[in-house]
Amino acid sequence: MLTIAICDDEPDQLLKAADALQAYLQQRPSLSGHVAAFRSGQELLAAAKARSGFDLYILDIIMPDLNGIETGMRLRELGSGGEIIYLTTSNDFAADSYETQAFFYLLKPVGRDKLFAVLDDAVKKLFRQRSEGIIIPVHGGTRRLLFDQILYAERVRRV
Repeated sequence: MLTIAICDDEPDQLLKAADALQAYLQQRPSLSGHVAAFRSGQELLAAAKARSGFDLYILDIIMPDLNGIETGMRLRELGSGGEIIYLTTSNDFAADSYETQAFFYLLKPVGRDKLFAVLDDAVKKLFRQRSEGIIIPVHGGTRRLLFDQILYAERVRRV
């Protein structure tokens, strides 16, 4: 199941984006998912921490208290490997979005075709991470590790 978190401090923008995400999920019957909406970065961070993160984050940038870039940075500090897509009205933070390893940066208003194409690419990346791996030798045989399960690797004396 795909979990999507959307965060925007403006209720009408939050509702509009959540509706678009629900439409996206409905148009892809092979993709089951859930959309959770948040009105602040703090709310989103608390939920992400409680449930060990979401698969996708759709974040507005211009928000009071904790903006979208700061929220993205804190998500990364929590260890959340979900893909971040910024959906905002300002181009001013595009360079800053690289610091959060954002997947994409979209300007509002965004058409559904463009949003859905970006979501398709992000979902493909997520599923690839969950299914691709490496075979490593272990005592008694070999083991397949998914790339999504690897936190770090170390090589000592050719081992």
